[in-house]
Amino acid sequence: MQKPGSAPAQGPDSPKPAEAAPTADSTPIVPEAEFDAALPPLSGDLNAPLEPLPTDTATPAPATDPAHAPAQAAAQQPITPGALPPAPPQDPQLARPLDPLSSFNTEPLQTVADPASGDQPDVRYASEVQGLDPLGLTDEFDSLSALKKGGGKADNATQVSARAREDEQLALRLMKSLGYYDGTAVATVETVAGTPAKLRALVTASPGQQYKLGSVTVKAAATQPPELVRRELPLKVGDPIEAARIQGAEANVSLRLPQQGYPFIKLGERDVLLDEQTGKGDYTLPVDTGPRSSFGVLRTEGDPVFDLKHLDVFPRFDQGQLYDARLTDDLREALVATGLFNGVGVEPVRTGVTAADGTEQVDLLVRQTRGPAKSLSGSVGYNTGEGVKAEANFTNRNRFPPEGALILGVIAGTQQQGLSVGLRRQNAGKRDRTVSLLASANHSSYDAFDAFTGTLSGRVSYDSTPIWQKRFTYAYGFELVGTNESVFDFDTFDRDRRTYGVVALPGQVLFDTSDDLLNPTRGYRLKLNLSPEVSISGQTKPYARTLIEGTAYYPVSDSLVIAGRARAGSIVGIARDDIAPSRRYYGGGGGSVRGYGFQRLGPLEPVASLTPDSSGNVDRADLRPLGGRSINEFALEARYRFGDFGIVPFVDAGNAYESSLPKGSDLRIGAGIGGRFYTNFGPLRVDVATPLNPREGDGKIALYISIGQAF
Repeated sequence: MQKPGSAPAQGPDSPKPAEAAPTADSTPIVPEAEFDAALPPLSGDLNAPLEPLPTDTATPAPATDPAHAPAQAAAQQPITPGALPPAPPQDPQLARPLDPLSSFNTEPLQTVADPASGDQPDVRYASEVQGLDPLGLTDEFDSLSALKKGGGKADNATQVSARAREDEQLALRLMKSLGYYDGTAVATVETVAGTPAKLRALVTASPGQQYKLGSVTVKAAATQPPELVRRELPLKVGDPIEAARIQGAEANVSLRLPQQGYPFIKLGERDVLLDEQTGKGDYTLPVDTGPRSSFGVLRTEGDPVFDLKHLDVFPRFDQGQLYDARLTDDLREALVATGLFNGVGVEPVRTGVTAADGTEQVDLLVRQTRGPAKSLSGSVGYNTGEGVKAEANFTNRNRFPPEGALILGVIAGTQQQGLSVGLRRQNAGKRDRTVSLLASANHSSYDAFDAFTGTLSGRVSYDSTPIWQKRFTYAYGFELVGTNESVFDFDTFDRDRRTYGVVALPGQVLFDTSDDLLNPTRGYRLKLNLSPEVSISGQTKPYARTLIEGTAYYPVSDSLVIAGRARAGSIVGIARDDIAPSRRYYGGGGGSVRGYGFQRLGPLEPVASLTPDSSGNVDRADLRPLGGRSINEFALEARYRFGDFGIVPFVDAGNAYESSLPKGSDLRIGAGIGGRFYTNFGPLRVDVATPLNPREGDGKIALYISIGQAF
């Protein structure tokens, strides 16, 4: 038969017309008996090996079909050239070169199923949760809700449904966290009537009954005192099985037992067996307390900053004392406060050594990582009457190990310049005890005096640190001062220069209950300074300087603190004019009574000392302060903070007096407002103030810029 679409074959090789098919022969090609005889014999043994294949590989000649013999013979005959019809002519379009690709439009077709991504409309939806308000969980649900985080927008309705299913599981978890283990939650998404493009997602919660503790069981070894674990696990029968309550109680055990001699306590996995009939759960907590322990010795490893001899200065416990994790933390904080570590860790290590009281000795392993010992610090400020003042200090905190610091300082200002060299050893033989030695040369040029001063001083102090603020601190030492200063001479009504030598033994005690060294918000401070001194200027005259100061801080709210200060000072045993002007008391300035110039409060030179101008007038602003033997000051501030900024209205009062005891009369009052910018090292302070009852010659406005609060 011809294939569809093909022309009939012509020529001598064309097939002959088919003859009638012969009648089918039903005789088998191979008789059954012959076929059965050709099969190999089969063994009845299932474990027998397989029979070998026959070795005769001769391929029988293919049978010849008499009906197809002529066709096969014809196919094997050679083809006579020229017997096929000639090839058709070539299409000229096929011979043309292809068009360049750049001539085609390569932009893909856009279909309804493939819109531009930027034009996809958002599905708007509203979300709501019901049933959690009575449990107080609505706010927490909203803060974690996938629907709420979506902001009411989604790409399609499927996404809204997925978020609703997430919130369904969230509602279940929140209810279980409060003990509602039978609670159910169902989320539905429906179209809002009248607005087909907007959906409403509703999560409905049904809490069911709240499970409560039916029993509380602790599985732990015997402790000393007995039942210590149970006592520190604040759970009782009848308490709701709330996740936060359970976890908090277990955390209390992990915190409190290391403070009472069990540093290696481990809590096992809790088990809570619920009873649906009674609505109660049986709580069981396995606890491995580890051995009851006492402090041993210190060990160290890592890059050592301190050797064991200096490390032994820091602990506040004795060997053999019952272990307390708070003392271990205190040791680590004390090492951090030195500022010499990049990292430091302290952890208990078992020794297996049993002490006489039955406790196991536990050594503390101190891992040290050395940090930079050198630092550069500085500050800059401005006060009316004091001018601009900048200070810089270079410190090598471990120049003379251990903790022997070399400190180089410089002061550069419009009215003060100076250089200093200091040596300081912290934790000198005792924790938090500092021994320092300072040599300085300074020039001060103020209205009150012009002085060239050299000082050699030493000091021993017990100090607070930024990490460990102490309630009680003290300091004592010595000062050797040589100073050449301008002094007003009442005989000549002019100033001349005198040289003074001063030997002083200053001391200070401070009681501090405030909550911060640089920016206190609550508590109070009481400070007393006492300095027996000897003035040598032609004659040797002993005297004593005293100063007492109290400050208090009261938080009205989280953002508002009321701060107050009172200070009084006195110099007894010497006349004012026999004291070097730089060691007298002066009032006024950023750390005193704001609104008045630096050191401007107190006795002034006589008006007769002024030289009249051509019109016979004198300017009282040219009168220079003389200083006094006593002083009193008062201040009140309202510190309002919002974020990193603050506003501080304030009022100050005070004065300096020629008498040895301060008076309550003739107080000078200043008021103003300040701004604060709070940083991690303390607040930046800018205060503007004005005197409320100025004297003739006092300025109208005073400006103060510095770091730290006024007090």
